[in-house]
Amino acid sequence: MIGKHADEAPRPEVVPDREPVFEAVVKAYSEAARLPMASSGSCCASCGCGAVTSGNYDSGSLGELAQLGAYSLGCGNPIAEAELRPGEIVLDLGSGAGLDTFLAAERVGPRGLAIGLDATPEMATLAERNRETHGMENARFILGRMEAIPLLSASVDAIVSNCVLNLSLDKRALAAEAFRVLKPGGRLVASDILAGGPLSDELRRSAELWSACFAGALTPEEWTALLSEAGFCDVLVEPSRAYTAGDLESVGLPNGAPPFLSAVLRARRPR
Repeated sequence: MIGKHADEAPRPEVVPDREPVFEAVVKAYSEAARLPMASSGSCCASCGCGAVTSGNYDSGSLGELAQLGAYSLGCGNPIAEAELRPGEIVLDLGSGAGLDTFLAAERVGPRGLAIGLDATPEMATLAERNRETHGMENARFILGRMEAIPLLSASVDAIVSNCVLNLSLDKRALAAEAFRVLKPGGRLVASDILAGGPLSDELRRSAELWSACFAGALTPEEWTALLSEAGFCDVLVEPSRAYTAGDLESVGLPNGAPPFLSAVLRARRPR
């Protein structure tokens, strides 16, 4: 566990042109929404990378939502970590097909609300179709970017995310927006992939590896500093899984890339 005190400032991310990279990421997830998961081939944009997307949920506990497990593109289970309470309003950043949003909706109950935000129109459409299929009346989905969340300030009790924060091309804006929409005392709980060391400029410029959630990875120290800079307190990074050399090779990471791990990021907006 890594605490909130860190001297290392976040390293600026090297992206040659943000919009083309963003468009490449949206295209990858648009394709994932349209194709059966088993036929896809990249990491976070499919189920092809078992080390990342498998084993994150107890399928027996998903009940009627078990079929959506095939559409989970995450690297963890933030809902199991978020301690959601009945009546809360929860925002799921990068909601994809909706699994984590629905799990959050079950936790907060009929007096609560789970909101899924995604930048990919096809994913938002798929999630809405799944919402209607499963009759989730206390869930809704909106289209937008994490760096400009279309919600009022101080309007949500908790933010969850599953292997999506790394996709942001402006993490300072993302952290500021997350802080803005949380109520005082509200919390951020995110599962994501972290780097065990600095990433090369060449790796950071790979649109394919951005889509796979690796090129945008920060170190634990960088996340701690970034969230603290945005105003969060009680920032913690809890490692949960280390990826092997074979795992990293399977997603196209070059030799000499730093180690990667999945972890739970926790932070709170002060009261």
